[in-house]
Amino acid sequence: MKYISILRGINVSGQKKIIMKDLQSLYQNLGFKNVSTYIQSGNVIFNSNDKNIIALKNKIECAIEDKYKFHVPVEMRSKSDILKIINNYPFGSINPVDYGTKLLVTFLSSTPSNANISNLQQYVKSPEKLVVVDKEVYLYCPNGYGKSKLSNNFLENKLAVDATTRNWKSLLKIYELSLQ
Repeated sequence: MKYISILRGINVSGQKKIIMKDLQSLYQNLGFKNVSTYIQSGNVIFNSNDKNIIALKNKIECAIEDKYKFHVPVEMRSKSDILKIINNYPFGSINPVDYGTKLLVTFLSSTPSNANISNLQQYVKSPEKLVVVDKEVYLYCPNGYGKSKLSNNFLENKLAVDATTRNWKSLLKIYELSLQ
């Protein structure tokens, strides 16, 4: 089965530095096949016969911690999960090709409570948009993600779950790479 692991918080401002070639080797040493990476933020596409996504996540997190001596949260999705995320795009009037870096998906470790989702909505200020679908948050930040209050840390805090965010352009590239 084809999986995508999305690492949180590596290679940001010189923190938790991991070279992608080394990360690729680590995954190969774990027995994963057809391992490839995309950009320095820690997107890894690989094949595994293991169908237990939680066991895979734990295996990867432990291997990274053993090798690098720091913890890196990992979100896992299958290739079909990524396609579903793309197909569930909720902002029909906003062309994702034109706004690929201003549209983002935050991958959550679990489905947040309805109360936390409702509470979060009060912080969404027009023209920004936010939609939560299962374990993903779709964001539209037309003034730029860096200027938005809806940062990854903010979403983690308000939704009470671990998370990591990728822009739409990266998401499409990750999916494209998963087809190879």
